[in-house]
Amino acid sequence: MRTRDHILHAADQLFYERGFEHTSFADIADAVGISRGNFYHHFKSKDEILEAVIARRTERTQSMLDQWEAEGGTPEARIRCFIRILIANRTKIMQHGCPVGTLTSELAKLDHALQPQAKNLFNLFRVWLARQFTEMGQKKNADTLAMQLLARSQGVATLANAFHDLSFIKLEVEQMNQWLAAISASKQ
Repeated sequence: MRTRDHILHAADQLFYERGFEHTSFADIADAVGISRGNFYHHFKSKDEILEAVIARRTERTQSMLDQWEAEGGTPEARIRCFIRILIANRTKIMQHGCPVGTLTSELAKLDHALQPQAKNLFNLFRVWLARQFTEMGQKKNADTLAMQLLARSQGVATLANAFHDLSFIKLEVEQMNQWLAAISASKQ
């Protein structure tokens, strides 16, 4: 792995675990094991790193959505892939919350110029979910349903982080799956 990629990986992890504001150049350089001079060769500012981290997360999210699209079968099955993120990432979510939600919230509180780019991660999910609901025959309410599912999953991630309760996550995932099945059964 190239040094720049190591820096991005470490920064992504540290921004998620500690937050953007509480992560310094020194923290990232220490995590990668490079000197600050070498670090500045790759990135001139923390905002430049943040921009690259957001771009990296955007690419990974799009790749994941493309994979679900290719492997998912039905729109309902593809949406279930989204719901299962809460189970697949339960340990990280209980420790640090949702990586998209925590970064977007932090940047909004800071009134940071890159907050709109971070918010675009949610837009990727929103548009993708709305397309799945449209394909399920819910064209009229597709965006509303996408936003409801995003809101619920963010609420679950936030409360899972607050209470560290795996049974809560499992219950909520089951209820979201039941909600989805009911929507699938009631085509417009």
